[in-house]
Amino acid sequence: MATTLPKPPKIEFDRLPSQGSGNGGWRNLVPADGEMRRVQDYSPPPASTGIWVGLASITMTFAAFTSALVVRQGAAPDWRHITLPPVLYLNTLVIIASSVTLEISRRRVAAFMGGLKDRAENPTRWLYATLFLGILFVAGQTYAWLQLKAQGFGIATNVSYSFFYVLTVAHALHLLGGLGGLTRVIAKLNKSALRRSTLDATSRYWHFMGVLWVYLLFLLWMKL
Repeated sequence: MATTLPKPPKIEFDRLPSQGSGNGGWRNLVPADGEMRRVQDYSPPPASTGIWVGLASITMTFAAFTSALVVRQGAAPDWRHITLPPVLYLNTLVIIASSVTLEISRRRVAAFMGGLKDRAENPTRWLYATLFLGILFVAGQTYAWLQLKAQGFGIATNVSYSFFYVLTVAHALHLLGGLGGLTRVIAKLNKSALRRSTLDATSRYWHFMGVLWVYLLFLLWMKL
């Protein structure tokens, strides 16, 4: 004997009550108090996504340079080993110090923007210190290039010198981008319009430039 089951009730979501949501039920995710900022905090900021894509691209670029250097050294009978200018080692300390000052400033900015303005020290001077150290690093690199050129070692002197100039100049150009980012952060902070995602993205880029330089110095010391 067949048993007839009752048809399950049909639920219409458009008619569900929207009490307490303040946003029209399921069709809108805006909070009841109307503050869309709380929802936006859960989505990845474009600055964060963009910086990771940029760092991946830079990593691939310098990986290609490294591969070319290793292959060219092994296949070149005219490869000449060079003595690195001492200022490069001083520059390493400078860029490490800039990462320290930037991390201090990042923590101070977090306190400054988190409602602790009365107790937090103004972080702008730490950002200026980072900017100054970055400019000092580029000046040191320029001095190293001029020093080698004065000794008669230009970019066309030998293939080893060519790689030295290409690697150090490429890094310095990318570092200039970081200096531009720091300048933008300082300007936005002075206008009280700085977002945490912008500061975090700039910090990641700058720290990456520091790590990249330490790697390049080790590479140049080992291969040149």
